[in-house]
Amino acid sequence: MGHRSDASIYNAIRAGLFTTGVAIGQRSRGWPSDEVQAINGARIAGKTEPEIRELVKRLLAKRNELALG
Repeated sequence: MGHRSDASIYNAIRAGLFTTGVAIGQRSRGWPSDEVQAINGARIAGKTEPEIRELVKRLLAKRNELALG
């Protein structure tokens, strides 16, 4: 996301506009690149906030499905 501060990313997560991070260390989080690319692509395409929230839900469901499978 480059230009976004940590606070704005976490605000977007609380608003349902970004996926939650994945623990990559004791105090570190990262985001799967495919999720970041999908969300950025939706923003660039001019998707509305409700559309982005739906995308985030689908991405998280896919992540959970892969973790269980």
